[in-house]
Formats: sequence, structure tokens, C-alpha cells
Amino acid sequence: MIPGIIGKKIGMSQVFGENGKIEAVTVIEAGPCLVTQIKTAEKEGYNAVQLGYGTAKKLSKGEQGHLKELGKLRELREFRVASTAETKVGDKVDVSLFKTGDIVNVIGVSKGKGFAGVVKRHGFHGGPKTHGQTDRHRAPGAIGATTTPGRVLKGLRMAGHMGHEQVTQKGLKVYKTDPEHNLLLVQGAVPGAKNGLLLISKATKAKRK
Repeated sequence: MIPGIIGKKIGMSQVFGENGKIEAVTVIEAGPCLVTQIKTAEKEGYNAVQLGYGTAKKLSKGEQGHLKELGKLRELREFRVASTAETKVGDKVDVSLFKTGDIVNVIGVSKGKGFAGVVKRHGFHGGPKTHGQTDRHRAPGAIGATTTPGRVLKGLRMAGHMGHEQVTQKGLKVYKTDPEHNLLLVQGAVPGAKNGLLLISKATKAKRK
């Protein structure tokens, strides 16, 4: 069985939960996707299913040869599977893969924030606001030790590019599925901006209570 699907973030909304409280949900367009390639342990060394999603304006020669008569699919992503016996190229995968109450993991690319300082990027407190300090309010402070080690250590938290990174949000509950419109409502927020690409897969671990 294919464990996940490709989709895009439509936006956020709210629903009334069973206890009458308002719950924030994210609306996701999940699929429909087509199986474009099947990889087996005998040939590629692992079992996986490649799905295609969306419509591209044009394809390269290599993409055309790969997709053949399947159409101009914009996004191709792989999902590892235990077995590929029941899957064949051209199969359709849609939101009916999920049902209300399922726990899913959602992978997306976070919003890019550009170049950011240490206060915004890492939550530093900055320097003192008084006692002769005039331009150190949002400065990082010392970045290195003395003679030993005599250099700035790798991985030190400093100013730099913030966001635009792959983020996995785990343990989100499926509130509702709408197969007619290929919509999936999941609990809480998911990474990325509106219309951002998402990979939604069934969680393999139980949600913490």
C-alpha cells in the first residue's frame, strides 16, 4: 500500500471539535496523483513508488521519455513501500487514502525570511540597553574563545539565511476528508506558504498524548 500522497497548502481555517471548542485546521489539496515509476529491491536496491502531481507547462526531453503517455506532471516524489506487488504504473492515488481520525506527518518547505540577525533567527536577547552601550542592542556578542581553540567553532549560531528549509510536522490529526474536491483538513499548522508543495504520509508511530 502507498503510504502517502503529494499535495499543496490551500490555507488555514477553523472547525468546531467534538467538545465544542474551535480548532485550527489547515486545508490541503491532496492529489490526485499518478504512479509514474515503481522501484524494486531487485533492481534499484529498495522498494518505492514514485508519484506525479500537478500540471507542468512543458517538459524536457528526458521528462517526456520518463512520463510517456501519463501527461505533463509537474512534481515527482518517491514514497518507500514494503511491497510493490499490488501497484502498477498509471494507478491513481487520491485523498481516499486517508480517513477521519488518521494521524499523518506533513513535510514542506518553511517560509523564507531572508537574511536575519541572531535575535530574530535564534532568539538571542541582545546586549545591554544602557551603561554606555549604543549599538549593541541586537548584537551576538563574542563569537570565539581565546588562544584555545583560536578559531570560531563550526555550527555557531550567528546571523544568516533564515527559513526556506525542509520541515516535518509530525502527529497531525485528520479532521475531515473531501474526496469530491480532493481536500484534506488536518489539525494545526503545516510548514510553508499558501500553494506550497507538501508530502502527506501516514504516521508510523503513535501520537503522544
